[in-house]
Amino acid sequence: MKFSVTILGSSAGVPTLSRSLPAQVVQFNERLFLIDCGEGTQVQMQKFGIKPHRISHIFISHLHGDHYLGLAGLLSSMNLQGRTQPLSLFAPYSLAEVLTLQFRSMGVVLRFPLHFFPLPMEQPAVIFEDDLLLVRCFPLVHLLPTVGFLFQEKPRERNLIKERLPKDMPFALLKALKRGENVTWQDTFYHAEEVTLPPPLPRSYAYCSDTLYHEPLAKDLQGVNLLYHEATFQEALADHALKTTHSTARQAAMLALKAQAKKLIIGHFSARYKDVSPLLTEARAVFLATEAVEDGAVFEIA
Repeated sequence: MKFSVTILGSSAGVPTLSRSLPAQVVQFNERLFLIDCGEGTQVQMQKFGIKPHRISHIFISHLHGDHYLGLAGLLSSMNLQGRTQPLSLFAPYSLAEVLTLQFRSMGVVLRFPLHFFPLPMEQPAVIFEDDLLLVRCFPLVHLLPTVGFLFQEKPRERNLIKERLPKDMPFALLKALKRGENVTWQDTFYHAEEVTLPPPLPRSYAYCSDTLYHEPLAKDLQGVNLLYHEATFQEALADHALKTTHSTARQAAMLALKAQAKKLIIGHFSARYKDVSPLLTEARAVFLATEAVEDGAVFEIA
């Protein structure tokens, strides 16, 4: 079951020639989820082979322009291209008014259902759930109300060892074994642990958008498989990071270390850095399993 993250944009504030503004696509199984939508996101989708019509949910972390100003254009393009399937949008409450005004001014009437879900910005909450996946939001510390997102795979069923089972066992009993339940069939007792294999451990991905270093997050993100954390500045600019409510590369690594993350990816780099290798070196000095993202990079969550 595929679980991956594609980086569409990794710059902070303004785009550069090599880095677009914040946007990511999470693929879970056959679903595509868009996180943030900076200006130019739909161009990046074309560049990196993301089909907009496959996106079913969009999550906007906060209303600084570099994180959402590409949204009206993306929705308008979906409309022009004949989209009919519903789209769910999770965002700060006032974005609904912004989009309504933009579409009214442009004379755009969406021909597909756009379901708007205002995010709870002050406390953690489950905002999406199906049989396989759960998505939570959690508050961050920034100039505007801002949230991060945690994608958590639900525990999967056990795997049957077919060689240890009769071919004619009813499907209902097989399902019970996959759930870890013991069963009896034709006077034979089958112990689930003897005829099945444990499922893979559930996987998770956390997206920490613009934020100050906030140590309490480590508790909520314990053991996350892949952690994205903004790293706008080097530690030499820690005072500026504090003033603008951003994090340094070192601080991002400190959070990954305290959260016991399996892997850290850093992004949202200030446009002042033509070369981000010093930020990567700074982070790796604290948390070795760190990568600096590039636009178009794909990270598999295993």
